[in-house]
Amino acid sequence: MFLEKMKYSVQKNTLITGANGQLGSEIQKICKLYPDFHFIPTDVEELDLTDKTAVANFITTHAIDYIINCAAYTAVDKAEDEEEFCYKINRDAVNNLAEAAAGKAKIIHVSTDYVFDGRSTVTYRETDPTNPQSVYGKSKLAGEEVLQSVCPESIIVRTAWLYSIYGNNFVKTMLRLGKERQELKVVSDQQGTPTYAADLAQALLSMIVYAEKTGDFPAGIYHYSNEGATNWFDFTKKILQLAGITTCTVHPITTDQYPAKAARPSYSILDKTKIRETFGITVPEWEESLQRCIHLLNNQ
Repeated sequence: MFLEKMKYSVQKNTLITGANGQLGSEIQKICKLYPDFHFIPTDVEELDLTDKTAVANFITTHAIDYIINCAAYTAVDKAEDEEEFCYKINRDAVNNLAEAAAGKAKIIHVSTDYVFDGRSTVTYRETDPTNPQSVYGKSKLAGEEVLQSVCPESIIVRTAWLYSIYGNNFVKTMLRLGKERQELKVVSDQQGTPTYAADLAQALLSMIVYAEKTGDFPAGIYHYSNEGATNWFDFTKKILQLAGITTCTVHPITTDQYPAKAARPSYSILDKTKIRETFGITVPEWEESLQRCIHLLNNQ
């Protein structure tokens, strides 16, 4: 009985990659609420994921039990010109983690709605066919595929329209522009759901808690974004409204009127049924989460 108690008192070593990004920062912010886990946050300075030997040595030396991979190349338009580097981060680094973790650590890997072509008219399920239209989307799908091939007992969580109080993101950009300008033109024909990184961080940590409590790590692909749906134009109006910015008028435009180097999905609303039912995760509505985020930004 004493040995059994000791077994469950040992913290599980949990590697957080991309720890300085939006999602990694949100995980670091709440990790103290999870005392059963010893979190090891790393970014490229501490661990270069493109260095296969370094990754293998790190996972062995630190006896890693769980890996939450938040590291990614996310500059969607820039990726069209930096394809090799994009794949190096979004595919090859994932392969390095998968090879090093196989038989040792469980991986939760964060992916994207950009693996879909956006031509659907109903919410995307995990089993729906993928058809990425950009270098970024193709590289993220390649990362998913290599992970499932090398380390099939892994979990992949696709998300979309991520924002937070950290780093550069759409919400912070619109808040800045809303204060600087009298007018903004924002695309209105791309539908999706914003995701507050703080909510996703909590969901990811709930998954490893579930694994520890049940002894079950249900591998596969899951979708997570906040509930509801909107477009970038209405999203922007809500951002300015919640921030109390009344001096800026927002005008809707079409995707064709806002040329970008990389193609964006015109529809990328994700079905969250699987993650809710498997892990018992509650998914907040996007407006509610946006309000929480803006409140924090306004009080920084």
